[in-house]
Amino acid sequence: MYSSFVGIDIGKYHHQAAFIDSAGKKCYPDISFDNTCDGFEMLLMSLNRFDKEQTVVGLEATGHYWLALYSFLADAGWAVKVINPIQTDAFRNFYIRKTKTDRVDSFIIAEVLRFGRYTETVLPDEKLSQLKELSRCRAGFTESVGSLKRKIITILDRVFPEFAACFSDVFGASPIAVLNEYTTPEELANADIEKLLKLLARSSRGRHSIKKVNELQAHARRSIGVKKGIQALILELKLLLTQMDFINGQIKELDLFIAEIMKDFALILSIPGIGDVTGGAIMGEIGDITRFATPQKLQAFAGLDPRVTQSGQFSGTDNKISKRGSPHLRRALYIAANIARIHDPIFKVHYERLVARGKHPKQALTAVATKLLRVVHAVMTKGVPYTPEILANEK
Repeated sequence: MYSSFVGIDIGKYHHQAAFIDSAGKKCYPDISFDNTCDGFEMLLMSLNRFDKEQTVVGLEATGHYWLALYSFLADAGWAVKVINPIQTDAFRNFYIRKTKTDRVDSFIIAEVLRFGRYTETVLPDEKLSQLKELSRCRAGFTESVGSLKRKIITILDRVFPEFAACFSDVFGASPIAVLNEYTTPEELANADIEKLLKLLARSSRGRHSIKKVNELQAHARRSIGVKKGIQALILELKLLLTQMDFINGQIKELDLFIAEIMKDFALILSIPGIGDVTGGAIMGEIGDITRFATPQKLQAFAGLDPRVTQSGQFSGTDNKISKRGSPHLRRALYIAANIARIHDPIFKVHYERLVARGKHPKQALTAVATKLLRVVHAVMTKGVPYTPEILANEK
């Protein structure tokens, strides 16, 4: 189909291109060009010597530095193939054992194109790409909030160790409101009762009364919190609370953006346990569902397939999963599975049956996540909303 093959080795600052013909011979000098607009134009000048209909360009899907060049060449009308680096490694071992340079790599990529024995990386559409980017960003922010919470707990354990006993969740709306207003036991013990009561009533939506005020002030008066160096600890606590509040605000902003995009993916939201946030993460990581011909292939992509042990004539599996796939997809599935096994009666029965058989709760949850993923595959490939019948067919 093609008579000219261009392999491009991608770098952060510079790229290397090699040009070969259908016989594998170099038909144009190799070029090195910058990862800039001028560099891209330099490549285009070289490409314009070739017939666009008879030329294919190959890039490795390494990191994210290839994306700008891919968009540039695709917009210019060139046929561009994105190749998995594992496939070029196989060719490199065939031709050369220990030599690895940008020039060699670009030639190998061109050779992979010439032989045509590669699987092209399928790029998701724009909305799926946005879901993947935003969901990973949100996961990072969530981890940051978790880290801040641990630091806040550490300070409270020194400054006001009795505070946590007053609330079921230290990071609920009411305790956070109290900490923002009264940062030391002494301030809380001397707080105006009416002002503290209004603060608690407002932040708890009327759930807390004068009883909670009396409890807080009693604990504050008898607190064994440290007094030495407390000003530094209090400043740190205030900064951590401010930072946590700021990141939580950013997470809410991300959630709104994700929810807007998820209006186009309502099918997955019909599945128990999956909402906008988890659905966005799942869809973003999976991308084009047609990449996975079977539920088993999608399961392997998520790293939820059984780990295989083989030695000599023995071949078997154990109770552990491979974890070789996307950790981001697994995380979203575990979150969704945990919600489904609590609130959906069918998933709940499945989970409880496994636990009753002696499975560890984590193993049972993994099984629910796997079944949930198979349901996702069925719903998205068939294009129909979730029904219990779909779940019954996913053994």
